[in-house]
Amino acid sequence: MSVFSYPFMQRAFLIGIIIAIISSSMGLFLVLRRFSMVGDTLSHSALAGVAIGMVTGVYPLYSAIVVTLAASFLVERLRKEYKEYAEISLAIVMAAGIGLASLLISIGKNKTIGINNYMFGSISLVTEEDLRIAVVLGIIIIATLLVLFRALFYMTFDEIDAKLRGIPVSRLNLVFAMLVAITITLSMRIVGILLVSSLMTVPVAASIQIAKSFRQAFIYTNIFGVLSVTLGLIASFYLDVAPGGSIVLISLIILFVVILLKNFYNKIIKKQVM
Repeated sequence: MSVFSYPFMQRAFLIGIIIAIISSSMGLFLVLRRFSMVGDTLSHSALAGVAIGMVTGVYPLYSAIVVTLAASFLVERLRKEYKEYAEISLAIVMAAGIGLASLLISIGKNKTIGINNYMFGSISLVTEEDLRIAVVLGIIIIATLLVLFRALFYMTFDEIDAKLRGIPVSRLNLVFAMLVAITITLSMRIVGILLVSSLMTVPVAASIQIAKSFRQAFIYTNIFGVLSVTLGLIASFYLDVAPGGSIVLISLIILFVVILLKNFYNKIIKKQVM
């Protein structure tokens, strides 16, 4: 039977494509702002949120969204407190997320047995509710990005210039942090909490190797992201392995292929010039 004939795989592919688009898009802004490690920070906060949900009986995706949003607000607040050492805000929030998650997992014991499915991703456990949440929030994130695209573009390269243009930088930074938090929470169901930041950065690393403009980088990043998730889910199904690992490995293969092809092309050009 075809991989697409199974209902749970259909749900996984739909969610996966949504996740690929929003993760890659958000990742491009994060990487260009030299803030790519925020993915790791908020993913550990999401782990704490999942643990809270399992211990209290709340649906883990809901609790993870709430906790990750709170963590994103805290990161922005601490960035203002440590203006010259902004990266320390990430370390503080990451430490809080890891500490709280490990404490709750040890306390919960039997209640948190299934947490590995959130840490490394699981396609067989993707539910109709997961799909509905991903579709609604995914559409909201994509629509918000399109509306704020120009403002985020200016902020990415020069926040001072963005302020001079009348862009409410502080407010948009908060909105952007919220979008990143929701993106990471949605991604954990397929990619896994421990690997979600890779999906936000590796396709970007591949795109900036060949892109000649921000618009091209945005397009290439989304293409590489969707390709990584699609091939990764297929590999996960047939090899019976965790989807997160296969998705990240596929994205790394794409990155190395792009680098090799770029170097090969540059060598040909040099020979023709000489």
